Amino acid sequence: MPEAKVYNKEGNEVSRLALKEELFAQKPNGAVLHQAVVTYLANQRQGTSMVKSRAEMSGGGIKPWRQKGTGRARAGSNTSPVWVGGGRAFGPDPKDWRMSLPKKMRRAALKSALSAKAAEEKFLVVQDFDLETPKTKTIAQLFSKLGVSEGKVLFLWEGKSNLEKSSRNIPNVVTKRAMLVNPYDLVWADWVVATESGYKSIAENFS
Repeated sequence: MPEAKVYNKEGNEVSRLALKEELFAQKPNGAVLHQAVVTYLANQRQGTSMVKSRAEMSGGGIKPWRQKGTGRARAGSNTSPVWVGGGRAFGPDPKDWRMSLPKKMRRAALKSALSAKAAEEKFLVVQDFDLETPKTKTIAQLFSKLGVSEGKVLFLWEGKSNLEKSSRNIPNVVTKRAMLVNPYDLVWADWVVATESGYKSIAENFS
């Protein structure tokens, strides 16, 4: 059965937590995990890049000069792509990059990522605590005592608290509600640190 070390807010190990086998003891499926990451990154693309073609440019209604006799190259429109200020040839158009993934594949990818982190013992749990006011220094010191401050950290929490505001300005730290975690976040992170309520939220929502 996979286990995770449980720490208090001072960064001292106090116990071990048996993780849910359904989520943390599965054989990682690299192909599904890769597909989930590609889908997530594709869905982050806005696809709003656009430039005007020669047909969309204003002007171009009259031939700039007569065809012959001027000594200059032939020209039929001032919106031609070869003219300065003309339209763009083969420029980008708005495109929808969105991809979809079946629910079972999304769930399998998430279980694969969680299981990989548990197998590497890089899924840590911190006892629930709160701060009266947001204080980045407190969270930074906690991560330092946990030995995760040198890597990329995914901090998962749940409920109303000042933990999110206290950790969002720390370099290489991504913080979000546990129920919103996705495979890309887990693959990106070197360490996953979850509060007890965050772990419970994962166990309840994704089992």
